[in-house]
Amino acid sequence: MLYEYGGVFMSSTIQVRVDDDLKIKSDNLFRELGTDTTTAIRMFLTQAVANNGFPFEIKKVAANPYIAISEKEVLDRLAKSRDQSKNGEYSEAGDFVADMRTKYGI
Repeated sequence: MLYEYGGVFMSSTIQVRVDDDLKIKSDNLFRELGTDTTTAIRMFLTQAVANNGFPFEIKKVAANPYIAISEKEVLDRLAKSRDQSKNGEYSEAGDFVADMRTKYGI
């Protein structure tokens, strides 16, 4: 970030600690979008100043992210899950937990 001090433009460094998985995913996402994480953060800060606040809507996630389903739906999903497992279609537990943490902030 540049700021003027006595006619001279200065820049500041911001350091942020984030989970390694989040860093890797965000680096990959921004690369796919044609930029890098540093530029994306600079864009966020620029838009925050331009909007005089967050440049996106902040929402509180519902306490219970699960939608109520019937017993039949539960049994159908379990049967489908068993079939997928037999066919080798499953997620490793660590990957599943990481996805849940990312998705629901837990």
